[in-house]
Amino acid sequence: MTTFRKKICILGFGGFGRETLCCLMDTLPSETKIEDVACFMGPDEHIKEKKILGADVIPLSQFDPAKYDVVIAIGDPQIRKKMVEALPANTTFATIIHPTVVKSKWVEIGEGSIITAGVILTCNIKIGKHAHLNLHTTIGHDCNIGDFFTTTPAVNISGNCTFGDFVYFGTNASVREKITICSNVTIGMGGVVVKSIDTEGVYVGNPLKRMEKKA
Repeated sequence: MTTFRKKICILGFGGFGRETLCCLMDTLPSETKIEDVACFMGPDEHIKEKKILGADVIPLSQFDPAKYDVVIAIGDPQIRKKMVEALPANTTFATIIHPTVVKSKWVEIGEGSIITAGVILTCNIKIGKHAHLNLHTTIGHDCNIGDFFTTTPAVNISGNCTFGDFVYFGTNASVREKITICSNVTIGMGGVVVKSIDTEGVYVGNPLKRMEKKA
């Protein structure tokens, strides 16, 4: 269920920001006017339009936390964290869950999260704050997932997995059951995780290999 108390301010107006607005509008009655429920926000120097998809665009310098609940629609989890830290301490965050999401009542989702169309979450799953679960992600039973988690489309995660913060999965990545992944790990597109990961970094391929940083 999408939860918010005030007008929703979507921080980030790139591709995923616009998809987030579409996701939000799908949760509301068809007669709802975009300008009544949502706006976009971004750094002052990046704003070039007054409206996007019918929603007003406001500069970050004019943000008033008394008027808005916020979701941060920026794919990079580290940048999401920086945006959270840049907002006033009394900012409140919305959670947007598309109506086609299949989710049992034994699933916990942290504030500020965006769960898009076709996602399946089974049971006894805990997901931290400011997560992005993109189209048709599936997560099995008894998973415990940290803050700023990100999946791109068609990621499949089996049961009994534990992930730290800032874990990112590329499109079509998959994870075997009973896997632990430490914080600050990126799994590339199509990556297959069959062993736990205890060293941060970028991992790609099948079998999965850690990419060495260039000097």
